This record gives sequence, C-alpha cells and structure tokens, in this order.
Amino acid sequence: MSIGAKIWAVGLDLVETLVIAGAIFVVIYAFLFRPYQVNGTSMFPNFQNGEYILTNLINLRFGTPQRGDVIVFIAPPDQEKDYIKRVIGLPGDTIMVKNGNVYLNGQELDESAYLPSDYKTYGGTFLADGVQKTVPSGNYFVMGDNRNFSSDSREWGYVPKAKLIGISTLVYWPPPDFKFVTRPNTTY
Repeated sequence: MSIGAKIWAVGLDLVETLVIAGAIFVVIYAFLFRPYQVNGTSMFPNFQNGEYILTNLINLRFGTPQRGDVIVFIAPPDQEKDYIKRVIGLPGDTIMVKNGNVYLNGQELDESAYLPSDYKTYGGTFLADGVQKTVPSGNYFVMGDNRNFSSDSREWGYVPKAKLIGISTLVYWPPPDFKFVTRPNTTY
C-alpha cells in the first residue's frame, strides 16, 4: 500500500469517527440529556451563578415532574430564555403565600430540606400575599430557591407542561460543585 493510500485510509477513518461521534452527540442532546448554565442568583443557595447542570429530557417523555424537582423550562415572560426553578405546585394543588410562608393545600410547606429556616417567601403580581390559587390541569407552579431575587410563578403565573424541557439531574461544572440534584425527601 502506498503512502498516499495509507493517508487516504487514515483520513477516511477519521472522518467516519467524527461523523459517528457527531451523530451520537445529536441523539443524546435532542432526546436524552442537555446541558444548561445557571444564570443569575434565583436558585441560590442550592445552585450558583455560572454552574452547568445536566438536564434529563427522558423523564418528561414518560412521566411528569414531582414536587421538589428542579426543572428547566421555556420562560413564560421571555420565550427566548430558559429558566431553572423548583416545582412547588402540581395540577390541582392550592398555593398561598402568607406572612413569609408558603402554604400548599392548606398546610405550611416544609422546605427545610433545601432552604435555610430564615428564608421568607412573599407574594408577587400573580400570587399576592394572602391569596390562594389553584394550579390548573396541565400546569405547574414553580419558585426559585432565592425567593427575594427570583422571577417565578408568583410574578407571571403557571408553567404549562408543553413548556417544560427537562428535570435537572447533575451539576457538573465547575468540578468543586459537582453533585447530583435530588428531589428533597420531605412530605408535602
């Protein structure tokens, strides 16, 4: 085999490898997992500005998010952006914010698994303090963990299931912040 033929064979192998790797990446990105960057402080203290998270797209194809899940969705106030927030209310749940606390189905919500005890939650434009709302079918009520600095359902309302992208599963960058994102083990 001549040198030219060897170079051609190596080049062809390289191109085939790159095409296969690209196809695998596209399938993973489109159907299985997608990376997202946390922008801002709305999920502090659990997620930091600039962290990268891996979001599972599969779970929403075969199920629905649960209370406490951290989800990524198309932002209702700006369809060009994706937001990351925590699911507080499921379809049929009643939500109320009163005196700095969140009430779910008439009971004070225990958020001690993911928020410091001194965190307070106040109403917004959509969900005013002391007003109770019921989450409609096919929608979710979400809040950022950093309640005083979060644009969430208290301001702009519910998130339709059709706007959900995925459930966050892993913080992978920067390496010191590596962790699995788990649903809090609390009773709602």
